[in-house]
Amino acid sequence: MKRFYKQVTVIEAEGGFGVALDGRAIKTVSRNPQAVPTRALAEVMAAEWDVQGDEIDPAAFLFRDMADYAIDVVGPDRDAAVECLLPYAATDTLCYRAEPDEAFAIRQREVWEPLLLEAEARLGVRFVRVAGVMHKPQAPETLERLRGELSGFDAFSLAALRNTASLAASLVIGLAALTPGADIEALWNAANLEEDWQAELWGKDWQAMELRELRAGAFAAAARFAALARG
Repeated sequence: MKRFYKQVTVIEAEGGFGVALDGRAIKTVSRNPQAVPTRALAEVMAAEWDVQGDEIDPAAFLFRDMADYAIDVVGPDRDAAVECLLPYAATDTLCYRAEPDEAFAIRQREVWEPLLLEAEARLGVRFVRVAGVMHKPQAPETLERLRGELSGFDAFSLAALRNTASLAASLVIGLAALTPGADIEALWNAANLEEDWQAELWGKDWQAMELRELRAGAFAAAARFAALARG
């Protein structure tokens, strides 16, 4: 699509702030008013439009897409959005370890165990650790406690968590990424621990590395989205 506007501005909107193209307020994909809670978030969304060249790149609108998801999908049914996140806890990457006598298991304990212990202390839950790839369910009370925790999140935080948890294949890492002051790079490296281990053993696949960088950018953007929405 060719660029069809000249001026991008941030405007006040009912319920917060929005973006206008040549004075016309943008709507979401579902044609709802695109209002976000802070000016800072609206400014980043405006920048996505402003940096477009003659041709608009739809893949460049990470913040807009998360805002639309928060407004169009999470807002009308937050319970459903929470239920969509719980499987990332039920099969959390950090809980699935190599056999204890394998060298990789030591690396997993060094990197993953502190993250799990911190989450358990903060959330008041206990995660089941599994050796090998066979699925073992988490305790129902753990999932119920997590359901209650997520139910207290606003729509914009849940939209961000959808991205951080899915990209990391871990609700624990996804939640940690939304914590103020989180070390996003370290969390992303933890999510990709097995990939990095394989690269150490067999060498890097540059195509895979390029894809990882794209995913890392999306992970960091989601964490920033949540921070900007909080204000």
